[in-house]
Amino acid sequence: MSTQWIISVSGKTYGPYVLAEMQDFTAEGRLAAHSLVARLGEGKYGPASLDPDLAFLFAAPTDKGHRVDETPRVFGHGDSLAGEEPAHFLIVADMRSASTTVLDEEIGRLGPAYAVMPHTWLLATELSIGTLKNLLVQKMGKLDTLLIVDASHDKLIWSNLGMETETRIRRIWSKQTQPEQTAA
Repeated sequence: MSTQWIISVSGKTYGPYVLAEMQDFTAEGRLAAHSLVARLGEGKYGPASLDPDLAFLFAAPTDKGHRVDETPRVFGHGDSLAGEEPAHFLIVADMRSASTTVLDEEIGRLGPAYAVMPHTWLLATELSIGTLKNLLVQKMGKLDTLLIVDASHDKLIWSNLGMETETRIRRIWSKQTQPEQTAA
């Protein structure tokens, strides 16, 4: 088992790094519990807090000065799922550069899932929407698009949809209501 790690950020790979560097990154706030890491040569990414040799970096101190594992922090603003039921996601992908088989297998590995239509899945998982997106994007090509709805927490995330579509999604999803016009 390698003692060097690579880090995936927005589809780009950085590293390899040794434990001392990973510790420094954590102290600097550049490596978080939800950051996607893989051991050099293995290529299977997962949250840094779940790596057995990195988990201690994300442990919370106790009042006696000892460290205990805390529930891994997840990406987003106050979207911790600790103690909650799994979130329910709707995942829609347009796979232009690859088969959906790899994506289908990855989704099935993450929790109870069902392909309700071609390129559309329902998934129940304890992962955050950001972590879910990061895991799925790794299985997709440059031309593929992804849209994920977190039905449990009223959140939406996407990848590679294009500027016009992203602008329209933001406008609709922001819940900014237009002032009602009153009849004279």
